[in-house]
Amino acid sequence: MRVRVTVMPKAGVLDPQGKAIQQALGSLGFDAVHDVRAGKVILLDIAETDATAARAAAEEMARKLLANTVIESFTVDIP
Repeated sequence: MRVRVTVMPKAGVLDPQGKAIQQALGSLGFDAVHDVRAGKVILLDIAETDATAARAAAEEMARKLLANTVIESFTVDIP
């Protein structure tokens, strides 16, 4: 089963990559962009047929390895 884990910096945490993207977009003429937050998307193929079990496994993986839960939040989706 394919599972998508999206990891983003928590609100209030500095995001230098997002700020650099915002500035670069502004220099390209995209002045309407006022804030950018950069994160990561991790796709997992889990050998599981039950969606609830797959979600639980992905959430545990995110808590233990994929996200630094002190400064990042994550969401788990099954597309």
